[in-house]
Amino acid sequence: MSRRESPPPPSPPPLLGVRGGEMEHEERPERVEPLSDAEREIIRDTWGRVYENCEDVGVSVLIRFFVNFPSAKQYFSQFQDMEDPEEMERSSQLRHHARRVMNAINTVVENLHDPEKVSSVLALVGKAHAVKHKVEPMYFKILSGVMLEVLSEDFPECFTTEVQMVWTKLMGAVYWHVTGAYTEVGWVQVSSSAV
Repeated sequence: MSRRESPPPPSPPPLLGVRGGEMEHEERPERVEPLSDAEREIIRDTWGRVYENCEDVGVSVLIRFFVNFPSAKQYFSQFQDMEDPEEMERSSQLRHHARRVMNAINTVVENLHDPEKVSSVLALVGKAHAVKHKVEPMYFKILSGVMLEVLSEDFPECFTTEVQMVWTKLMGAVYWHVTGAYTEVGWVQVSSSAV
């Protein structure tokens, strides 16, 4: 099994539960716990290393995501029929989307000091994925888990247990903001074939 073809990681406790192939409506917390100054610094420090290789890391994340969760490819007509990870790696469209994902995370990290900016950026991402692309919100949670797994494997020297916990908190906040945008636009699609 290559590093891109690991078994799917266990999902973190859900804000919107996925059980029996269907999303379960749970109460969304009123707000997300803010990151402390120390946590923001940990994220900025570790992200600096990751972002030096943002395209390659992003491609690794997306390939693992699509290999382990092939139903996610349904939203990408340009590479939904690709099965071979090496073919995915060569795809200019996949590389382009990997850059977009990593640049969005970079915008979040660069603006951790400005919660309004982070909220605004993630609202745009959430609304675009809900309205234009019709992507089920649980894929953001799955992608977050895959990203944390790849970062931990590719950067073991800086993704210690403490750092992983801080990044898990950040990804939870990202998911909270994105799902808030889905709620705001009246997202109603709840079934899924991803699990």
